Amino acid sequence: MPDRNSIEKREAEKEKDKVVVLDFGGQYSHLIVRRCRELGVYTELLPYDMPLEELKKGIEREKGKIKGIILSGSPFSVHEPNSPKCSFEILDLNIPILGICYGAQLIAYVNGGVVGEGRKSEFGRTELLFEDSDLFDGLTERGSEGGRINVWMSHGDVIERFDGADIIGYTMNSPVAAFRISISPYRACGVVGQSPTIYGVQFHPEVHHTDKGDKILWNFLYKICGCERNWTIESFVRDKIEEIKSAVGNDGRVICGLSGGIDSSTTALLINKAIDNRLTCIFVDNGLLRKGEKEEVLNTFKNNFKMRMVFVDAKERFLERLWGVKDAEAKRKVIGELFINIFEEEASKLGNVDFLAQGTIYPDRIESAGASSRNASRIKSHHNVGALPEKLGLKLIEPIKDLYKDEVREVAKELGMPPQILNQHPFPGPGLAARVIGEVTEDKLRVCREASHIVEEELKRSGWYDKVWQAFAIVGDDVATGVLGDARSLGRIVTIRVVESREAMTADFVKLPYGVLESMSKRITNEVKGVTWVTYAISSKPPATIEPC
Repeated sequence: MPDRNSIEKREAEKEKDKVVVLDFGGQYSHLIVRRCRELGVYTELLPYDMPLEELKKGIEREKGKIKGIILSGSPFSVHEPNSPKCSFEILDLNIPILGICYGAQLIAYVNGGVVGEGRKSEFGRTELLFEDSDLFDGLTERGSEGGRINVWMSHGDVIERFDGADIIGYTMNSPVAAFRISISPYRACGVVGQSPTIYGVQFHPEVHHTDKGDKILWNFLYKICGCERNWTIESFVRDKIEEIKSAVGNDGRVICGLSGGIDSSTTALLINKAIDNRLTCIFVDNGLLRKGEKEEVLNTFKNNFKMRMVFVDAKERFLERLWGVKDAEAKRKVIGELFINIFEEEASKLGNVDFLAQGTIYPDRIESAGASSRNASRIKSHHNVGALPEKLGLKLIEPIKDLYKDEVREVAKELGMPPQILNQHPFPGPGLAARVIGEVTEDKLRVCREASHIVEEELKRSGWYDKVWQAFAIVGDDVATGVLGDARSLGRIVTIRVVESREAMTADFVKLPYGVLESMSKRITNEVKGVTWVTYAISSKPPATIEPC
């Protein structure tokens, strides 16, 4: 039986002090959150127009206190009439603040600084000259009054002058690339507010291209905000299990759509740890799975983890519904709607079910424009994000919705996920339908499934599988002339896609050795009936996406 001290410690840890990032729609907003969490501080992303009173309550709270605020970047200019702007009174909340890029420009703009409109834009790596300060502490040798590092810039407007601020950094094109102010001159009701130090940086310390960017963020979190280390994967797992227990209660029952991918598998394991056999996993064979995936999933979760499983063979239903559907977004919606219908059917058979669990992760929500920013554009819908109808009548549990893919893998490892699932490449919710361009047919699925399996086998054989983020084959309607035996023949074109990434928000194609590509090509044309040509995709994200559909 746990002792009283351990119980009190766990109770205290449920409410964590935090730093919040106000999201103005910048492409790196969630990357800021990730970096802060990697540095050990629990961090949340909030909308830029979060009510001031809510922030005040968070700052004054005894537990779960907001210790600092970071203002993110934005695609907008502070001069645009409809640009996102928070309540300027946050500068008087008696709490440390760090403005990044647009956030820094906004602080300068509302405090009388001069923000030039795109006359000296900077994009890419730039040398920053800086003066000694708490923000840049430890970036130079002891006793030095300043230094220089390479930083990542991505901005059009420039802070040209900021009277009343200490200028602690500049570049060739940005005379105010970093600043510090201790008193905010914003007058709320005629009263000048007093505030701890407010910093602004024109560059992006959260991206890996900025030298010692983690150290700059570390200084803000620990030296300036006075945070304590309170976030690890272990603590996330522990807290999430307790959160699920609390949400579901003593009698609640949950169904989870299990696909065999890392996201849904991790979700299932988390919930199983929390409520045991009150979780029922519904595994639907939609005919869009990878080669051998059905057998692997059933063996892993039903036999190894002893989970309650319902298997549904719905291959014919999905293929029938997808017949004649060519548009990528339309295919995703068809698959999502049918999944929901099947969940409804199976839930009704199970009796009293209260919750539906989904393996939604943050990149899903960004691409579906479901993140906190109201300024995001939708790239594509995800069946586990936007297609859940209210008619389902179940409450939603999304325990990993704020994690990136690499963080999900860390959680899965902590939970004891077997290597064959832990180390497998990401797989899209719509399955192979996301890799079949145009109408989904049995023949195209066959080619896509077999060719993708060969791609993975050759990567494993050559030692490249664990070095890349994702690898698969793509099949469309295009055909090309080939020579099979002594006869000319028309056959399908297969495109190989292999990318490297860290969190799936950006990606680049992998420069595989020609020998590996040659082996893939030979095997695909020799072993997959009806294929004459093999090509290699060399587009990065952006402008492309990782999956073609």
